[in-house]
Order: sequence, then C-alpha cells, then structure tokens
Amino acid sequence: MHPSLADVVRVLDGFYPPSTAQSWDQVGLVTGDAEQRVERVLFAVDPTLAVIEEARGLGADLLVTHHPLLLKGVHSVATSTAKGAGVTALVVHDIALYVAHTNADVAQPGVNDALATACGLTDTEPLAVVEGQPLGRVGDLRAPTSLAAFTAALYAALPPSAGGVRVAGPPDAQVRRVAAMGGAGDDMFDHVRASGADVFVTADLRHHPVLEAREEARGGAPYLVDAGHWATESLWLAGAARRLEAALADADPAASRVETHISTLRTDPWDFVVGAEPPGGTS
Repeated sequence: MHPSLADVVRVLDGFYPPSTAQSWDQVGLVTGDAEQRVERVLFAVDPTLAVIEEARGLGADLLVTHHPLLLKGVHSVATSTAKGAGVTALVVHDIALYVAHTNADVAQPGVNDALATACGLTDTEPLAVVEGQPLGRVGDLRAPTSLAAFTAALYAALPPSAGGVRVAGPPDAQVRRVAAMGGAGDDMFDHVRASGADVFVTADLRHHPVLEAREEARGGAPYLVDAGHWATESLWLAGAARRLEAALADADPAASRVETHISTLRTDPWDFVVGAEPPGGTS
C-alpha cells in the first residue's frame, strides 16, 4: 500500500519545517485530503496551470512546488481567474498541493545549497541570518578564476532559460569568494559586502539597486550575476525528490514505492532575448 498524504507531508515538514519560513510566506499543504494515498509526486518550481495539467496527465497524486499558489489573500476561486482555475483543477482531479518556499531556501540541504553547488563552492556558510534563519550561502571556489569563466561554468550548470545569465563586472576580473541566493536577492547587498564576496549570484536584479551597488563598489568587487529566478531555484527539485523517495522507503520498507518526477516545463516567463551582448562587448 502506498503512503497516505499525511505520511508524505510529515516527511516534507521534517525536511522543510513550516516554522522556518519567513513571516510573510505561505507554505505547507494547500489542497488535498490527509487520508488520500500517494503513488506519484511531481516536483516543480511554480504551480502554474500548465504544471497542474502536467501533474494530471502524469497521474500525480501530489504536486510539490517551491512557489506558493496563494501567497496573498484571495476572495474567490472562481475559474474566471488563473488562481481560481488552478485551485479548481487541483481539487477536481484529486491532486494535493504542497509548498516549500522560504523554508526550503533556508533548509540544509535546500535551494541555496543546490545553487552553491552549481557555483562550485566549498565550505559554505550562511550569507545572512534573517528572522533567525540562514538566508543565502557564501563560500570559496577551489581556485581563483575570471568572472567570465566563472559565469560561463555557472551557465553550463543551470537549466537553459531564455534570459541566460546577466553579469555586471569586467570579464577578466579575478573572483574566488562567491555569495549565492536563489530567487530575488537585490535586498542583500549589504550582507554581500560584509561577507567579502567577490561576486554575488542571485536573480531579479533591478536597475537602480544594481547601479547603486556598482557605484558603491567603484568598479570593483562585488560583481553581480543575475542567473534568473526560475533557473536558480529549479536546481533544488531533483535533490528534494530523491530525499523524499529515500525517506519514505526507509520509513516503511514494506510499503509500495512512491514515484517522483521533475516537471519538464520551464516556467520562466521570458521566451526570448534580442541583442544580448557577449563578454567584453560587441566589439
């Protein structure tokens, strides 16, 4: 017999305790009956309508996503809105939804550990402690390298995305100490400077915060790398799926195996880029 949803949620809550989420966040079980059985689980970054349809086509009983479906208060789940259509599809097709967001960011291993590994970091430590929880990671590369070489290697380690990797800094600058934070991170610049990082890898970097940070650096470190929100956080999915499978098997070796799958959909909202400039300029 396959485990119940309650059994699976118990394991996931152990990996990513809801109490470790940031105060503004909404995590945990969103839809589903605690007594329903779980045979297939789909992991994804975003609970979009297309991902929910992917889960339905797969015959998944549980969808585990990083981003919440209902982060802000809603007053209707009518199918006239995308949120309402998503909730309705989940309920009608008996698909439970579980969210691990900032509690997965701070977990060890978690979202930021997966990004730190992709960056090639060793001996990482928290970039900052916010609300008592460790946000981001900072550590060293095995050897110094150029900013261009570092970002090329990072690009190769990330899943393909339309936006690629944006870099603020000279291609030939030497870097070794790296700060990393999956998802939006342009409110972390003070912590990055305090960490002594040569480069900061994150996403959703906006014009004014980046321009001000580069002005403060007077052209030097820390250099900034925007590697994309979806790309930096999707790295976590495979490890989370493997951990869940292993934990459920250890908890009840006689139980039927739970299948885990990683979403094949790229939920990065960008589709293409025109006129991207290579390292060193157009030339």
